[in-house]
Amino acid sequence: MEEKIIVNKGGEFPLNGLLTIPDGGNAPYPAVVFVHGSGSSDMDSKVYNVRPFKDFAEGLGKQNVASIRYDKRHFVYPKSWKKDSTVKEETIDDAIAATELLRNDPRIDPNRIYIAGLSMGGMLAPRIDEEGGNYAGLIILAGTPRRLEEVMKEQIATSAENSNALLRWIMKKQTKKMYPVFDRLYEMSDEEAKKTPALGKHIMAIYLKDMGKKQVSEYLATNMKPILVMQGDGDFHVSVEKDFNEYKRILQNHPDAALKLYPGINHVFMPTVTGDIKKVKQEYSKPQHVELYVIADIADWIHKHA
Repeated sequence: MEEKIIVNKGGEFPLNGLLTIPDGGNAPYPAVVFVHGSGSSDMDSKVYNVRPFKDFAEGLGKQNVASIRYDKRHFVYPKSWKKDSTVKEETIDDAIAATELLRNDPRIDPNRIYIAGLSMGGMLAPRIDEEGGNYAGLIILAGTPRRLEEVMKEQIATSAENSNALLRWIMKKQTKKMYPVFDRLYEMSDEEAKKTPALGKHIMAIYLKDMGKKQVSEYLATNMKPILVMQGDGDFHVSVEKDFNEYKRILQNHPDAALKLYPGINHVFMPTVTGDIKKVKQEYSKPQHVELYVIADIADWIHKHA
């Protein structure tokens, strides 16, 4: 059963969303807050012809797990982005507001609310938990423990290797401005970072500096809550070697961490189409759905911790 809700109702940036309540089982239910990746996304996290959050929500609902998903702030209010904006305004504040909405619903068990962050949302999950989410556990979907600028450098290099001479020249011209900023991010004062373009004209260095000032490994070093890390080996946005295996290393002594790597699965947990970073549109234009066994693994993990 899906119900329309509004995150930040009465606030400056109200966001439409959907609360999925299971039809079976017994309330109060465990619940998941879905947190978007980078960029502008609707509540389903729609990319071309795939809607991963919709699939996750509907699938978990059939397994007696409630969930909340909502439009990302800059999808609804693109003009709200300011030059000194960080992930706090972009993602964190709204995720915490959605969590509080769940906590105030009598059908939801307030002690069994989990965060499920996809991509950059997975990267931010430990920070959101620490800054007010206070979840029962963390589900990291195709996240990265690396700093964002490191991942971007790798993606640009991979694209350049397989591009023609003209595209390589264009990338070289763009990165000539970007990389020096990346290299001295953490030497800048906040004031300088707010005035220094990092990604085009609209995203300042403060955005990356704020994200990287405390790394994922530092958050996870003190977070003893249950953690589930999931990734597909056909994911060209993050790396098995540098991301999944690094989570494995970071969490090797964690008392309750589970890691699952799925063969032939892409960034949104659907069968890999091209596996080619240069063919993003083709990868997500084919109508597909999140694999049911991935959803079942999440539901089983949540119920195990009930």
